[in-house]
Amino acid sequence: MAWAKLKYKKDEINWAGRILVKNNSSMEEKQKALEILDNWRAVHAYPLHIFQGTLKRKATATDKKSPLISQRLKRVPAITYKLQRVYPNRSKATMKLFQMQDIGGCRAVVSDLTTARRLYVEGYLKGDLKHKLINKKNYIDQKNEREKIDGPKPDGYRGFHLVYSYKTPRGMKRYNGLLTEIQIRTKLQHLWATAVETAGFFTRQAIKSNEAEKEWLDFFRLMGSAFAKMEKCPVVPGTPEDEKELYFKIKEKEKEINFMDKIAKWAQVISHLDSQIKSAKKDNVTLFLLELDLLRKKTIITTFNEDDEEKAIKMYNELEKKYPIGKDYDIVLVGVDNISDLKKAYPSYFLDIAEFLKHLNFIITKYN
Repeated sequence: MAWAKLKYKKDEINWAGRILVKNNSSMEEKQKALEILDNWRAVHAYPLHIFQGTLKRKATATDKKSPLISQRLKRVPAITYKLQRVYPNRSKATMKLFQMQDIGGCRAVVSDLTTARRLYVEGYLKGDLKHKLINKKNYIDQKNEREKIDGPKPDGYRGFHLVYSYKTPRGMKRYNGLLTEIQIRTKLQHLWATAVETAGFFTRQAIKSNEAEKEWLDFFRLMGSAFAKMEKCPVVPGTPEDEKELYFKIKEKEKEINFMDKIAKWAQVISHLDSQIKSAKKDNVTLFLLELDLLRKKTIITTFNEDDEEKAIKMYNELEKKYPIGKDYDIVLVGVDNISDLKKAYPSYFLDIAEFLKHLNFIITKYN
């Protein structure tokens, strides 16, 4: 296939980022900025393709229980949000579009923590990648500055992250320097993260970015600690160490936000999923364009084979310009091996969080 070529310089890419977040940008400026962003995002597809293939090979060799591998290009709203975000200990937003490390991202969901840690350490930190490691994050173990362990995040998120700069001495040298993020999660960590995405979308709150009602943030922080204890890991800072106390607090918060009842109602939104999945099953399909439409109460799936990646990215860009992504509409372009893997990798789009609810039900009934 014809992989995209970079058409713009660093200064032009950073200009586009500034224009997209400015309130007083003209329509002409925004159109040009989106054109630049479309190209900047598209050129990340080739490095992402390479890193996803390596991740699949390493994860499959490490985990004999069929690890789940997926990839995605970052959505425009997520990019602009990150450009506007003011991070802790900063007085203003400082992120530049050219330096963003996760425009292209791939993920492995493995069976357990031992396997996840082995993949992170043996597969990558001590591995044989020719590409340059730019950043690494351990959001699981006890925080330790000397060993550069970040510890569980205060919001409850847990997982291993790596950022690599693509580097090759020959062949596709034009992509040298482009960054790709790699995430490694256990199934339990993935359940937590996708439950956060689902709740965030349907409550119209940025729970994932720690910008939501306190009750929802507290609920997921406590659930993060409960899942950490199940994996014999440090709990989230500021949450109970004692299991009984922790479970009682989760029970109180669940009752306060009525999480289980809300999930049941949200599940009614996607009533035609099975028929959509059956109609989407085609040979050699590797890319899926997902549209979650709340107003029409349906999920729309458009499929593409590997040779149509350029077409898929173009359609992705056009849909993002056509629809106001946010309250009632969301879209993402993802790559997985098949439809069933798609449903497992992105349960927030299918409300398939039965496993999360099973764990939650166990927690709130254990000490009755």
